Amino acid sequence: MPYIIETFDRPGHQALRQLHRAAHLDYLDANKQLLLACGAKLQDDGQDAGGGLYVVDLDTREQAEAFIAADPFAKADLFERITITRWRKAYVGGELFL
Repeated sequence: MPYIIETFDRPGHQALRQLHRAAHLDYLDANKQLLLACGAKLQDDGQDAGGGLYVVDLDTREQAEAFIAADPFAKADLFERITITRWRKAYVGGELFL
C-alpha cells in the first residue's frame, strides 16, 4: 500500500537544503524503484516553499519511516515536521488501479 510523505523545512534553512541537495538527489535516484512521484513544494511564483512531497510504494508505515529517515535532508535535520499518510492508488499516469 503506497504512502504519502510530506516534509516541512525548518524556517530559514534554505542554505542547509542547498548544501545537501546533491546527496538528496543521489538518494532518490538510488531508490527510484520505490518512487511513484516526488518533488519539492513551490510557492505560486515558483519559489521554493520549504519542503517536499513523496509518494512511495512501500508496504508498511515502518518502511516509509525508514525511507524518509535515511534521506540526507532528514539526516541533516532539515525537516521541522514530517507527515506520513497511507494512500490508496486510484489513478496514476492515467491508469486505473482500482
